[in-house]
Amino acid sequence: MRADAGVRAEWRGALLRFVSGAGDAPAVVVDGDGVTGPSPMQLLLHSLAGCTGADVVDILSKMRVALDGLTVGITATRAPDPPRRYTAIHIAYRARGIGPADRDKLVRAVALSHEKYCSVLHSLREDIEIRFDVDAS
Repeated sequence: MRADAGVRAEWRGALLRFVSGAGDAPAVVVDGDGVTGPSPMQLLLHSLAGCTGADVVDILSKMRVALDGLTVGITATRAPDPPRRYTAIHIAYRARGIGPADRDKLVRAVALSHEKYCSVLHSLREDIEIRFDVDAS
């Protein structure tokens, strides 16, 4: 099987600190303690927010919907025992500059991201409860 993507993480001597990179992209500090950089689990949520957010912006652009801003906030619940995986994720979309006439398009863009396009979301376990809400002002 051919690998389509990959990263390389190098331990930097601190107990749980790694510097991770992918090709020519900027490196990221990954800190299991969350002190000098995001933890691996936080980075998963960062990746999810960036992926679905990019989808929504792109889809709205194709729908010719003007957007002044978009914030994607994520909260998650983890299992209490190892491997302490996420058991529930809530994604809150806050769009700025969308009028009432385009709110349905915003909801559709979010739904398309969840149903079809967000590769990070679709890489998560199927038994994770993923909910979302949308707010436009």
